[in-house]
Amino acid sequence: MNISRLLTSTRIIPCLALTLLLGGCMEWDYGNDDETFDIPGRGLFITNEGNFQYGNATLSYYDPETNEVLNEVFYRANGMKLGDVAQSMTIHGDKGWIVVNNSHVIFAIDINTFKETGRIEDLTSPRYIYFVNDHKAYVTQLWDNRIFIVDPSRYEITGTIEIPDMPQGTGSTEQMVGYGRFVYCNCWSYNNSIIKIDTETDRVVDRLTVGVQPTSVVIDKNNKLWTLTDGGFDGSPLGYEAPALYRIDAETFTIEKVFRLELGDTPSELQTNGDGDRLYWLNNDVWCMNVTASQLPVQPFLEQRATKYYGLTVDPGSNEVYVADAIDYQQQGMIYRYSPDGHLINEFYVGITPGSFCWKP
Repeated sequence: MNISRLLTSTRIIPCLALTLLLGGCMEWDYGNDDETFDIPGRGLFITNEGNFQYGNATLSYYDPETNEVLNEVFYRANGMKLGDVAQSMTIHGDKGWIVVNNSHVIFAIDINTFKETGRIEDLTSPRYIYFVNDHKAYVTQLWDNRIFIVDPSRYEITGTIEIPDMPQGTGSTEQMVGYGRFVYCNCWSYNNSIIKIDTETDRVVDRLTVGVQPTSVVIDKNNKLWTLTDGGFDGSPLGYEAPALYRIDAETFTIEKVFRLELGDTPSELQTNGDGDRLYWLNNDVWCMNVTASQLPVQPFLEQRATKYYGLTVDPGSNEVYVADAIDYQQQGMIYRYSPDGHLINEFYVGITPGSFCWKP
């Protein structure tokens, strides 16, 4: 995610600041109306951010086999709104964990019925959740120099991981991937590093400096970490530079290769396919590259046909590519589904500002 995306989506002001505007944070009161769902099998969840401070985030569900689209399934199943800014979703076991950034909460739902099974509250500004095991997970935060440790079996915060040299009030921890006993996490906002966490001690044991503002991190089939930097912005105290794609060896935690983009590019949403041998990302268009490539591609995989490409995922089974179009951030967004060779298969409307995807196995 680049700084322009952050300012547009405005995911970042804590709820304390909203009390003057809205009279307090969202109350999680159930309504009387709810629907019964029972949808086993494979599918795709889409988290729709909504508009900052409006509390209109939603959850959509798509069946690739039937092309059926179900919108606002959290509200319809639970009789309550999801909250303010749905940031991400992760599935662990039979539960889906929806991270709602500006409402400071993570909801756990049954992935077949969409019913809430529990929630983790009192988080600062949660971004992503990573499961170490059934009893321990990490939750990254925006504008907080800590990663929260939670027990998902009890829906409780059990501790924190202090991030050394993280600027309080401006820094952030973002996405996480695992290799062996270690978890790697990109530090994005006003930062330029990837941190290495020992899951046995819950401590940061190493830090690797990369370019300005690494937006995401993935791991490929060769155990190489990849991160995509956005280069910051003109006037940033951290600096403004050309974005870059970094390949890092997970075993030695060293940079192996740097692919430079152009100054002013706005890359984001780095993804891998199901086999882990290809990378995909957004930079106005959709770009694709083999993990063994020696240089960046010169032609995009998909040229931008939308108002604003905002989210991206690759089906781990079929390698089909799904792209989210935020349009104007006010109306329902659109999802485009493409074949592995770039032919449009389907398109459908979801909620306002679709931002991230989660595959149900």
